[in-house]
Amino acid sequence: MAPRPYWKGYLKLSLVTCAVSLTPATSSREKVRFHTVNARTGHRVRSRYVDAETGKPVADEDEVKGYETEEGRHVIIEDEEFEAVALESTRTIDIDQFVPADSIEWIWYDTPYYLMPDDEVAQEAYAVIREAMAATGKVGISRLVLSRRERAVMLEPRGKGIVLWTLRYGDEVRDGKEVFGDGEEKKAEPRLVSLISTLIEDLTQQWDPAMLGDPVQERLKEIIASKQKKKTKKPSKAGKKEEPETPGNVVNIMDALKKSISQEKKRGG
Repeated sequence: MAPRPYWKGYLKLSLVTCAVSLTPATSSREKVRFHTVNARTGHRVRSRYVDAETGKPVADEDEVKGYETEEGRHVIIEDEEFEAVALESTRTIDIDQFVPADSIEWIWYDTPYYLMPDDEVAQEAYAVIREAMAATGKVGISRLVLSRRERAVMLEPRGKGIVLWTLRYGDEVRDGKEVFGDGEEKKAEPRLVSLISTLIEDLTQQWDPAMLGDPVQERLKEIIASKQKKKTKKPSKAGKKEEPETPGNVVNIMDALKKSISQEKKRGG
């Protein structure tokens, strides 16, 4: 069964408009999720907002947004004031500029969605916009309101469809210099680089999504299934794997690399 659209509206480029829908490109539905439960009764625990000073519950109608200007003091922003600074239309993706497809670095990408035509009438206009972007090597830049938050978005042609990426804002991406520093770059020894390159080639495979399996989730599902059957098993000490020894502080990189490459060649043979 196809997932339900997350958002419906219109895609607009100059005088070309078509009805479209958004569907999340990723899903966490298969992840194991837990509820907080009262161990004594087995009932779920419900969260409630309480006043930090009085400890009393706060009614829904009394909950408002506040910006802390100094400790303990807030400026209250009303819903009407939020609406006043929002986009004029929350249902139209108006592409007003394009950039080269390879000019936006991956670090700006946030969440992907599939953007699809919402009816047969929209398919031709949608296809024209998609194919024109693919032919020119460009991606579209626009803005969109999702979950009551205005987002900058990028539209990228992909196969038969278009992927819409929400983008991070400028103040959300740290400058790499803050972490890596701006000092002189240390140069690596050419022979070590050559050995690492050989090791990389030996370990290179064709991409397969199966490489990203989640063993923790699989084990959790096994534990849950075991408990449902009421056949809990105690792990035997004999089957327990020994923890690998912690390497010393001094490591001979050359010896380690040669050993790694040798092991990979034996495995390949």
